[in-house]
Amino acid sequence: MNLRSLLSIPLTISTILTNRLSSIVSVPISLYSAIGVRTATTMVLDPTKLNVHAPLQPHTKEGDSTHPTGFQRDGYCWGNEQDPGNHFIGGVVTKEFLEYSKAQGNDLITRQPGFPGLKDGCRWCLCVNRWKEAIMASEKLGETVVPRVDLSSTALNALKKVSIEDLKKYEYKP
Repeated sequence: MNLRSLLSIPLTISTILTNRLSSIVSVPISLYSAIGVRTATTMVLDPTKLNVHAPLQPHTKEGDSTHPTGFQRDGYCWGNEQDPGNHFIGGVVTKEFLEYSKAQGNDLITRQPGFPGLKDGCRWCLCVNRWKEAIMASEKLGETVVPRVDLSSTALNALKKVSIEDLKKYEYKP
């Protein structure tokens, strides 16, 4: 069997052949990788650990003024069944949003034990519904009331309640 015919075989069969060939012929597996043959993967990704594009990235890191954020206080905007607010939006808050949120009864400005208090530009995991409310309020209050969204740290589960188009419209671009 020549190389061209080997490469034209479907992936599952070529994986079997690669494994068989490597045990028969003393050709390093790295050579198979170099010619484009790859083994199949059985990796399963946990959907709660995905963002809207790929694996979920931390929204805050050690040393950030608002770290740790998130319902779990681990820096990630993901939740579980104990998170009724669905803190899935990786938000970069605005002064206008903070004032709006305070007027709605959720004071994110005032410092409290275990909470740093937020200011314009802070990164914070936001409740999906509060973010949607800010979009609706933007008709009266202006676009700046809607926090920008870091898509890399916004959980895939946010798409259950908001559209990707809305998220992209308010995407944070540093």
